[in-house]
Amino acid sequence: AHEFSHILNGDMRLNLRLMGLVFGILCLTVIGRIVIRTRGRKNPLPLVGLALIVIGWAGVFFGRLIQAAVSRQREGLADASAVQFTRNPTGLADALKKIGGLTYGSRIQSLHAEEASHLFFANGLGNSLFATHPPLTERIRALDPSFDGKFPYIVEGLTSAISPAPGAPQSLQQIPAVQAEAGRFAAPFISQHAVVANIGQATTQHLSYAADFRQAIPPALEAAARDPLGASGLVCALLLANEPSMQQKQLEDLATGTSDAMRDETVRIRPEIQGMQLQAKIPLLDLALPALRHLSPQQFEQFRAAIKTLVASRTKADLFVYMLQKIAVRHLDTYFLPEQRLVTQFYALRPLAPDCGVLLSAMAYAGQENATGAYAAFAPGAECLSHAARCEIPWLPPDQCDLSHVDVALARLSQAVPQIKRNVLNACVQTVAADGVIQEGEAELLRAIADTLDCPVPPFVQLQEASAPALAED
Repeated sequence: AHEFSHILNGDMRLNLRLMGLVFGILCLTVIGRIVIRTRGRKNPLPLVGLALIVIGWAGVFFGRLIQAAVSRQREGLADASAVQFTRNPTGLADALKKIGGLTYGSRIQSLHAEEASHLFFANGLGNSLFATHPPLTERIRALDPSFDGKFPYIVEGLTSAISPAPGAPQSLQQIPAVQAEAGRFAAPFISQHAVVANIGQATTQHLSYAADFRQAIPPALEAAARDPLGASGLVCALLLANEPSMQQKQLEDLATGTSDAMRDETVRIRPEIQGMQLQAKIPLLDLALPALRHLSPQQFEQFRAAIKTLVASRTKADLFVYMLQKIAVRHLDTYFLPEQRLVTQFYALRPLAPDCGVLLSAMAYAGQENATGAYAAFAPGAECLSHAARCEIPWLPPDQCDLSHVDVALARLSQAVPQIKRNVLNACVQTVAADGVIQEGEAELLRAIADTLDCPVPPFVQLQEASAPALAED
């Protein structure tokens, strides 16, 4: 976020201009050196050359002072912008503390270090008039006023800035099954107040969870997520049904609509994710998105049609699987189809009341076995939204809240202002928590819906000492 802030604030362009200005002044010295070597009686050029050298060196000296002063100011702005983007001042402060505590310091020994010193994350030239970064203690105290000026003792050679949780698994085969023990890192039951409160709020526990999750991914899946074809197969494998007959039909439809290579890649990856828990599917999908952006436009259209076919070919609609497909389409459409980027159109909840009814009804049916239980789950969420919308939220029969209707409803809800989305997510929480608790599957469904509304919620983790995230189940 710090380096991104430099780009967003135009610091790269400014620094390049300053470098060009300093070099232009330095050229006076170069010209002076050439002129001073001229010979001849009553030749004034050596004096001119000497003057150019003095002017050039003086210009370079003051130019570098100005460059360093501007750089220090922009570093403070980048720190502030990084905190604004991440809402996590502790993360940046801890990174700076680690730099200050390195046993060998952060000084760059290269002879050309000064030329690019303004691009460093911290001061790499030592404290001087030409320092391009403010002192670490000054930067840290701006982020953490309680900092006492004492840096932690850090030894070089650590493989990761985030320490993995004790006993973290190294492969999918070593990951334990879901257990109801208090020491699990991913919480089996979620407080309904934690869902909306966690929107956009990443903590150190989430960072540790992410680090452990990355270590637990098998090499085959990690390699697939980095390759466009492999990432396509990975997403398709996540959307396959568990029933062999239905899975075979889906693979046949996949071969008809796409290439044999994508079908074969899906078949190859499917055993790797067999039995995977719901909490691992959204992160794996997120890991595959960067590689999917390297598809050609024609390949993207094939992939987009393929994953929609996989969801539509299921005999029984699965709302969570549909949401996975929706997440992939939403993220990739903004890249491949920028002209279709959504624009905010709804500033009041009342026009979206029918769409809210579709979404809440679908969620209620997905979590209950009969219509009576579904309506009992629907009622708290609808009541929560009806006060904000100042109108009744309609309860719909199953045929009026199927996946096609949900698709239209989500498309409209995604064009609402953030406060409306927050109210909708809160109503969804009330619906799934009608029985008093949000279980893991329901929590992941909420995370998927939040992602489709562009309100990402981090994984739900326990606050006690972390153990490994579980990816596989018995």
